[in-house]
Amino acid sequence: MRLKSNVSALNGIVRVPGDKSISHRSIIFGAISQGKTVVHDILRGEDVLSTMQVFRDLGVSVMDDGQTVTIEGVGFKGLKAPQNALDMGNSGTSIRLISGVLAGQDFTSEMFGDESLSKRPMDRVTIPLRQMGVEISGQTERDLPPLTLSGKRNLKPIRYHLPVASAQVKSALIFAALQADGESVIVEKELTRNHTEDMLRQFGGQLEVNGKEIRIRGGQTLVGQTVIVPGDISSAAFWLVAGLIVPNSKIILKNVGINETRTGIIEVIQSMGGRLSITEVDEVAKSATLTVETSELHGVEIAGDIIPRLIDELPIIALLATQAQGQSIIRDAEELKVKETDRIQVVADALNSMGAKITPTDDGMIIDGKTELHGARIDTFGDHRIGMMAAIAALLVKSGEVELDRAEAINTSYPSFFSDLESLIHG
Repeated sequence: MRLKSNVSALNGIVRVPGDKSISHRSIIFGAISQGKTVVHDILRGEDVLSTMQVFRDLGVSVMDDGQTVTIEGVGFKGLKAPQNALDMGNSGTSIRLISGVLAGQDFTSEMFGDESLSKRPMDRVTIPLRQMGVEISGQTERDLPPLTLSGKRNLKPIRYHLPVASAQVKSALIFAALQADGESVIVEKELTRNHTEDMLRQFGGQLEVNGKEIRIRGGQTLVGQTVIVPGDISSAAFWLVAGLIVPNSKIILKNVGINETRTGIIEVIQSMGGRLSITEVDEVAKSATLTVETSELHGVEIAGDIIPRLIDELPIIALLATQAQGQSIIRDAEELKVKETDRIQVVADALNSMGAKITPTDDGMIIDGKTELHGARIDTFGDHRIGMMAAIAALLVKSGEVELDRAEAINTSYPSFFSDLESLIHG
């Protein structure tokens, strides 16, 4: 696919798709609750569609009329043994979180995914679930998919210190702990996005959070709810960066989720000198309008406890840093190596092929700015965030063309990405 380049300005208003993390969890909580759950503004990307289909395969009615999604909850005890292997597509969120749900079931399930997902280690989830009494087998010592999981009623409660900062692993253990016989204690390495904890309370559940420690007791009954999904800040991130680095630009993003565990990119933009304003804040929905304008930026160091709050935005932040004066350093981001791709290496290779100066490290990258970018051929390797990053980078290119291979990966999280881009170019 040939990408738009040498764009003189971006102007307009965008309403980004619903938050992917909240969309996944709304389906899961709806299924394991009693009664009806209605979800508004859900993301209909391929990952979330995978989660919907998995719960249909587990005997749950999930109806989508194009406006809202309605789930007829069956509770943990109403899930049925699937008649087929469960297809997780490209979705690491689906396979990890649903492993926690299946942990307390008295049947065996097989879970598989696409080529990319089949290379992603699941041992960070399988190790603690085995400690709770679940039988799980995967491929190699890292438990690559496909996984075969035999659950167990009345799981053993667990006290577990997470060795990595991962909201997915934490969430899987919360779903398992809800089915355990007693109280479980989960201790995070660093604070990560808390959508699961927030939504558990919304559905009538209880847990105690004290700093990095989470206490949750088994045997709780959840009740169906109405969920309104805010816009995904991970999708908004591409327009935030585009508005900052493309000349003569002003972009307004409506209804963007600003959960405090997800706003690391806003802090980075502000620390780099970016012109960003936050208005129309909805304290209940944790959403706001974000406005960015073309800015003179300077390099920063990004490390420590902010990393889990912007882990998915680091590819586009790397592009942002190539357009800032001076050096930027990203550290403590080893988690990037086990995303859809090894995002440290793939991001560096893609942007360096366009003329950037990025040195990958074991846990991040060193980025020298400000650099002019030129045409190149970029492969997404099936990673949606690499595809969108390349499309934003191409806007700056004045010489040559940017060719994007496997652009369809973008449909994973943002099916309307290119139509929204067109609206801003002609806005």
